[in-house]
Amino acid sequence: MKLEGRVIYNGRAEGKALVTSQPLSFYGGVDPATGRIVEKNHELAGESIRGRILAFPYGKGSTVGSYVLYRLMKGGLAPAAIVNRECETIVAVGAIISSIPCVDKIELGRLTPDAWISVDGPSVQV
Repeated sequence: MKLEGRVIYNGRAEGKALVTSQPLSFYGGVDPATGRIVEKNHELAGESIRGRILAFPYGKGSTVGSYVLYRLMKGGLAPAAIVNRECETIVAVGAIISSIPCVDKIELGRLTPDAWISVDGPSVQV
């Protein structure tokens, strides 16, 4: 199945999907030293985002989250790509400065957790 969205940062990536229906904060929600989601009560708490196609509805929290995403990339712990329902400024800036392919306007309910997904520009192939 091929889904078409809007490019936030153009690129190609593929990997195992990590999908949540909950918003995500990179500042305080993801440990930049391990790449694991540490936000209390988040449905993905304990999961590593490293090398995954990270799909979540939208980001939340402090603008410092953009730099946490950059730190994750510098440490080799960033997601391979980000897929959002609606990409807001914090995630967009983080993806751009970290050169992480990012696309939004994707219906996340059509993505299966742990499925192999490829992102190529505006296309998300499930």
